[in-house]
Amino acid sequence: MDEVMDVNIGMEMVNIVLLGMLFIVGIAIARMRSLFGIVMLSGIYSLVSAAWYVAVDAVDVAFTEAAVGAGMSTAVLLGAMLLTSRTAKPEKPLKHLGPFLVCIVTGILLIYATVDLPGFGDPNSPVNTGVGLTYLQINWHDTGIPNVVTPVLGSYRGFDTLGETTVVFVAGLAVALLLGFGERSLAETIRKEDKAPPPLPKDDATSNEKEGKE
Repeated sequence: MDEVMDVNIGMEMVNIVLLGMLFIVGIAIARMRSLFGIVMLSGIYSLVSAAWYVAVDAVDVAFTEAAVGAGMSTAVLLGAMLLTSRTAKPEKPLKHLGPFLVCIVTGILLIYATVDLPGFGDPNSPVNTGVGLTYLQINWHDTGIPNVVTPVLGSYRGFDTLGETTVVFVAGLAVALLLGFGERSLAETIRKEDKAPPPLPKDDATSNEKEGKE
């Protein structure tokens, strides 16, 4: 009994540490102006989120977060950063008031929605008495895989998982192609404008033309 209590306390401490790291990284992202730093911190946020999902036994979500959040999204954002400046422009404090109120209202609604949810690990919850219980009963006999999440995603919901993977791949490929073409056209134009000499005043340009004719 004492060993079980020690394990539970240890997992609670891991959850608190990971959630605290997510909070700190989120505050740093909100206050930072460097776009490169924001992209890197976003990747760290996704990796910490994936670790937390593993800690709460949501391995499938952890894989998705690590691949899409820390992997593909970071690459896409780094490509998009080539089309704009490296530092965000400062904004007036009042402009942040609207988004802040939206976040507060959304958070209150989410907390209110959790009141009717069943307790964590409740054996009488719909998840444990419906199709989830069926998967737990037939999983080992059908696939021989102890982790029920793997056969659900790869077998029972295989076509659905294939469709989701295809959609994510096509979306990432389309965004990468758009950013690639845009970088070649826009970035080259910016480089040429930076390297071009400043335009001469009208009088100087006229005198240079006359000297050339002479």
